[in-house]
Amino acid sequence: MPEQARVHNRELLLRMLYREGPRSRADLARRTGLTRVSVSDVVSDLLSDHLVREVGMRAGSRPGKPAMMLEFNEHAYRTVAVDLSHSTLYRGAVLDLGGAVVTRRQVEIAGSAGTDALAKVVGLVRELCQEVTAPLLGIGVGTPGIVDLGGVVLSAPNLGLKDVNLQSVLAEEFACPVHVANDANAAALAERSYAESAADSLLVRVGVGVGAGLLLGGTPVLGSRFAAGEIGHVVVDPDSDRSCVCGKNGCLETWLSTRRIQEDLSKARTQGEHDRVLAVAGESLGRVLAPIVAALNVSEIVLSGPQRVLEGPLAATTMETIRQRALTEVHGDIVLRLSELGDDIVLRGATAMVMSQQLGIV
Repeated sequence: MPEQARVHNRELLLRMLYREGPRSRADLARRTGLTRVSVSDVVSDLLSDHLVREVGMRAGSRPGKPAMMLEFNEHAYRTVAVDLSHSTLYRGAVLDLGGAVVTRRQVEIAGSAGTDALAKVVGLVRELCQEVTAPLLGIGVGTPGIVDLGGVVLSAPNLGLKDVNLQSVLAEEFACPVHVANDANAAALAERSYAESAADSLLVRVGVGVGAGLLLGGTPVLGSRFAAGEIGHVVVDPDSDRSCVCGKNGCLETWLSTRRIQEDLSKARTQGEHDRVLAVAGESLGRVLAPIVAALNVSEIVLSGPQRVLEGPLAATTMETIRQRALTEVHGDIVLRLSELGDDIVLRGATAMVMSQQLGIV
């Protein structure tokens, strides 16, 4: 349909300007195969919406009239992003479309769960919305747990939430587009959008829980019940006495969540004992990841979380365990690295999620 074609063309031009930088109208026509008339019409709309701006004539000595250059306007809109993956506080920020933080807010969790946790999230978003000084494109939330495509938190044991339509709650409260996703999936999207991770990659997010975001061919894999990447509750040792919030014993989270690993580290009296705690956590993670690597043949694993915990013995032992348990001839060149996006990875992923859904450009 004509209207669908126009939306498609709009997203196509926005993606190109966002990813490739300034281009002229003629450049866009050549690169996309669209007619110059179509490009001119769409660009006119984008200029009216302030998503694109003219930045002057092309430099250089090409024959003919110099072309007017266009670029994506990162400052046209703002997003409100919230990260619920930390063990002691909920973090939020107002960001521009380039992923830069404009202002921050946070609220202490202080044991909150269920309706109390939900109230704190709403309060945090309200504070952030009051700080928005440009048109608001939408609200993005990265949360631990299983989240369906409609933004319903089906299960988040660490937050005490079950079957809560967080997207609907926030949309009704703030009357703007809202997008909610698992925090690891949001982090994987941030890594792909801002750090150019491999198209076939697995991001492991270590926070209040442990989860993974999976990309195959650059496309997020959510699973038939939206639980792809829920590796935190895979039992590593069925004989362990380490109890998990899910009700089982010996889950990966009981070694690797930030709370449990800090508890274990606090008991270490020497550097050797400290390193052993991290190595055991890394071995547990490697045991869980090895079958995933073998089944999907991903080329890259990215670890996201407290760098002081993840680097060194933990990352090294994780990689060693994967190589011991997977076929080296096929998977020996897999790369394991730490994310460089730091504590803002979920916030930037939430922004990328809003931009993807509202503008189709990430």
